[in-house]
Amino acid sequence: MLSPAAVVNCPQVQPLLQVRQLMKKYPSGTLAVAGVSLDLTPQDFLVVIGCSGAGKSTLLRCLNRLLKPTSGKIILLGEDITNVSGNRLRQVRRRMGMIFQQFHLVQRLSVLENVLAGRLRFQTSPLLHSMSLAKIFSTKEKDYALHCLSEVGIADLAMQRADCLSGGQQQRVAIARVLAQDPDVILADEPIASLDPRSASLVMELLQEIHERKGIPVVVNLHHLEYVKRYAKKVLGMRQGRLIFEGPVSLLDKDTVAEIYGGYCPVKWQEAVACV
Repeated sequence: MLSPAAVVNCPQVQPLLQVRQLMKKYPSGTLAVAGVSLDLTPQDFLVVIGCSGAGKSTLLRCLNRLLKPTSGKIILLGEDITNVSGNRLRQVRRRMGMIFQQFHLVQRLSVLENVLAGRLRFQTSPLLHSMSLAKIFSTKEKDYALHCLSEVGIADLAMQRADCLSGGQQQRVAIARVLAQDPDVILADEPIASLDPRSASLVMELLQEIHERKGIPVVVNLHHLEYVKRYAKKVLGMRQGRLIFEGPVSLLDKDTVAEIYGGYCPVKWQEAVACV
């Protein structure tokens, strides 16, 4: 088992998200996340790597409270959100922008309407919320959604149905929807797994640009080490639910990768990390 790598010295920054001894055990007895602790600051573009079943997706779903942890603590901007429920839980989820591998768009709706769904957290009155659900949005909300689409380069597709778009375009709509939420944190679960290399690079570049321009921390689960090398500021390596590596991408050598992936390091990955 590898010891967590020392993090490069840098000025102290107050964590936006703190995770302490997080554990998730399913009713089947599977321990998906086992005692993970980490701090996330606005400076972090964090990439999580590990085999399928290592606990990466479960970790992200615990962070945004799509799953309730078995034990441990999740603290967002000083508030313990580990056990929140009801309306407060819905508010917490809306503050955590989530990007999925399969986009999770409403295919029959227009691109603009999908992005406007990200504004629901701001419709605090019953009347405004009902109007939003009925697809009645103010000019101000529509303008903001168009602005978000402009930020990901597809404002010209606003009136097209989501199911008419390519996979890469749909993922950019999903990113625009997250931007419309005005989130505190962006979580992305294998956002490029189903995309071609060009679209994958574009999506990762968008996430990197949003992180750097807006100061929003990003946590991304990835399998492709060439993208880890290009975009990660910091890497977490998970194996069997445990965090066994934490450090800058410069410390991610082939022996470390082999340890994270159970002794297996494909040639293309060796080539990728050799260039780090």
